[in-house]
Amino acid sequence: MIYPVRKFGLIGYPLSHSFSQKYFADKFQREGITECSYQNYPLASIELFPELIAGINNLEGLNVTIPYKEAVIPLIDHLDETAKSIGAVNCIHFKQGTSTGYNTDVIGFERSLRPLLQTYHSNALILGTGGAAKAVAFALTRMGITFHYVSRNRKEQQLTYSDLDKEIILHHRLIVNTTPLGTSPNISESPPIPYQYIEHEHLLYDLVYNPSETLFLQKGKERGAVIKNGYEMLVLQAEASWEIWNKSV
Repeated sequence: MIYPVRKFGLIGYPLSHSFSQKYFADKFQREGITECSYQNYPLASIELFPELIAGINNLEGLNVTIPYKEAVIPLIDHLDETAKSIGAVNCIHFKQGTSTGYNTDVIGFERSLRPLLQTYHSNALILGTGGAAKAVAFALTRMGITFHYVSRNRKEQQLTYSDLDKEIILHHRLIVNTTPLGTSPNISESPPIPYQYIEHEHLLYDLVYNPSETLFLQKGKERGAVIKNGYEMLVLQAEASWEIWNKSV
């Protein structure tokens, strides 16, 4: 018997440096999964989302990346509790005519960060305020780590890059970059923090994975900090998406 191909994919814009398509293609080949396909679906506007999903037969799941992790929410039928709390979706499951949004970024981030944490990593700075930043914040809260967002623009209960001084940097031993700064091909960019105050007890985590060592991480490494890029987080969130898409209930 020939079964219809189960279809999965990624929406975002642009998708020229997508991790997910290659990861799932390699996974399907490695594990002998022949009844599934995973495609990139670049959307110039989130308004094209309903038309896209209506035109794909046997669509079971989508990952969502920049810039639609928040914008896609009104177009989804249901949200699980974690995605609802975070206010960002990076995984959608389509089943029996309904769509449910999840956030597997929080799973990937938490599982990849935990082994690196020391007792002095009790305060964090989150660089950026987008959907990925919200997932990071949710995970940090769950791990009992206090944090401040850092942004270019001043908002209530939020630091700006110009606020960052020696005292703030030394008080926050964990610094997480959730911005795209430093992503290939713009590898000469980095978040404008005062790197001269970074010390060996700092842990710098960059959600960017291409290049494997961004300028943000290089500058931290030069100061003796522990560094971690976002590759393992991506693998773990992808596997969490796969688990969701294959749930029997």
